[in-house]
Amino acid sequence: MEAMKFKTNIKCSGCIATVTPFLNKTVGENSWNVDVQNPDKVLAINRQDVPEEEVVRAVQDAGYKAEKIG
Repeated sequence: MEAMKFKTNIKCSGCIATVTPFLNKTVGENSWNVDVQNPDKVLAINRQDVPEEEVVRAVQDAGYKAEKIG
């Protein structure tokens, strides 16, 4: 299963702590991760049954940006 990927401005562990409740509510715990080492700060969603608009909205509600890659 291919993960959905988003370019974000989530830069550090503090940012991840901020978005965690929003993403856990939207896609579920252990269903996402952010690669802060990647220059694009890639958010990967490991579920295909969540609409990308809901993921983007959850990240925006947390105060960050997300843009679908690909």
